[in-house]
Amino acid sequence: MSAQKTKQPTVLAVANQKGGVAKTTTVASIGAALAELGHRVLLVDLDPQACLTFSLGIDPEDLELSVHHVLTKGLAPGEAILETEDGVDLLPATIELARAEADLLTRTGREHVLAGVVADLQESAGDSGAAYDWILLDCPPSLGVLTVAALTAAQGVLIPLQCETLSHRGVGQLLDTVHDVRRFTNKGLEVWGVLPTLYDGRTNHSRTVLETISDTYALDVIEPPIPKTIKFAEAPARGRSILSTSRSSKGARAYREVAGNLVKRASARG
Repeated sequence: MSAQKTKQPTVLAVANQKGGVAKTTTVASIGAALAELGHRVLLVDLDPQACLTFSLGIDPEDLELSVHHVLTKGLAPGEAILETEDGVDLLPATIELARAEADLLTRTGREHVLAGVVADLQESAGDSGAAYDWILLDCPPSLGVLTVAALTAAQGVLIPLQCETLSHRGVGQLLDTVHDVRRFTNKGLEVWGVLPTLYDGRTNHSRTVLETISDTYALDVIEPPIPKTIKFAEAPARGRSILSTSRSSKGARAYREVAGNLVKRASARG
């Protein structure tokens, strides 16, 4: 009897080289919302600061194996993947990942290292029948080797953007990198759009910033905007996403709606 072909996951890079835009919160929250919808989700922490790992209740200092070993030592990804209480799997990061940029710089095909990890996961899922529906890549706040590798592995890129003046100055640089990745390593990469974060609906200013982005870069704006709320700061300290710590908050509701819209987009792509 021939093996069934494993379904391909939707691989989405969440990237913005500017810090403080709620990028990691976005990965954790969308991941948890997708899991609530019944999807099998893997989150990959590509930031040496390991904020995503910590925010999901895992102390990076307690880990012997991490994404660093997968990318630079040839460890099978399944050996380092952890289950979390939010219903998502995590390929965690540690401070060792800071060395990965240097380690990978001299390697042939370094841009494809994460695409290889995704392929390995698909191959092993073919044996077990436990394929991921979504793989979300939490990119570091830079445009270095790891971000380029994430964009090379992804079908789409989502750009979280704080709704404040000048917060979008780096978007042009990120889009230049996306353009280069399309030319050289991943022809099919699509920008899914900008996700407005830290949005204060009481001000006209936030909406004006959004309109400027849309006009300047001709990017889709993913709805709804994610509101500014203290609940987001409380969640990582408890090692869970906001969908667990404050289920009915406006922030949790907004991320659930965003996740639903992303699922529709993925379905439309086929």
